[in-house]
Amino acid sequence: MKKPTIFSGAGANTPQADARRANIKRIRANIPQGHHNPLDYAVTSRDRSTLQMVQEAVEHNQVMLAYQPVVQSLQQDRPAFYEGLIRVLDETGRVIPAADFIDSIETTETGRLIDCLALEKGLRTLHEQPQIRLSINMSARSIGYQKWTRTLKRGLDRDPTIGERLILEITESSAMLVPELVVGFMSNLQNRGISFALDDFGAGFTSFRYLKDFYFDILKVDGQFIRGISEDADNQVITRALLSIAQQFDMFTVAECVERAPDAAYLTSLGVDCLQGYFFGAPTTNPSWLQPMAMRSSA
Repeated sequence: MKKPTIFSGAGANTPQADARRANIKRIRANIPQGHHNPLDYAVTSRDRSTLQMVQEAVEHNQVMLAYQPVVQSLQQDRPAFYEGLIRVLDETGRVIPAADFIDSIETTETGRLIDCLALEKGLRTLHEQPQIRLSINMSARSIGYQKWTRTLKRGLDRDPTIGERLILEITESSAMLVPELVVGFMSNLQNRGISFALDDFGAGFTSFRYLKDFYFDILKVDGQFIRGISEDADNQVITRALLSIAQQFDMFTVAECVERAPDAAYLTSLGVDCLQGYFFGAPTTNPSWLQPMAMRSSA
């Protein structure tokens, strides 16, 4: 005789029975109510843990910039500028790069505070090191955020030379969230000498109608098209197309994620203005200008 189950008989295929089955599966997998499967629960738990870690770092000012050189393609021993990349310290003191947390905080208040701290630390570096130019990342969501605006105003009022040495990087995907707002924002700050870079170009879905209006000063080609480009015919075609767009709109070009000499040579032959990547230097929280003079002389 077939052994009956709790779902056998009348009502076995009713919505109530389906819900009961789902609840039992959830209990067996130790998944809280409101989550559909273990992967969904794992992703949500990870994001919640990441957000908490960044919130604690912000609260205790355990935030810093790591600086990566961006070199001229025709003069690769001298940085044209540096990119200041935000880092946080977790509870064990490990340095956590933005790639590990930015997606989890992008739409939150913590994301706005991270943008404020990145700008504040970048402005301080520019004030203390008048010989360098520095790019700082920001989200289009921070446009109009009062604390970010006040931070920028204080920095520019304190040192009028900062504007012409500051580059604000906005990712392609972020810029397309509020394109009309970005256009006005850029126009106002470009009048104060600040430059703008369109970051990760090619990774998003830019409307070329808006690209004409944006007037970015710098276009940074996304690294997925740059790694191994000297041996990848497809990426060569794509990168040439992206560069032609930049040239048409009179934008300075930067290739990201340059990691090998053959790639650097190929990009230089294409006419890319600047190169950035581990081949020229990894991001560091201890840049040359913070090192003792004796150490710099022996380097």
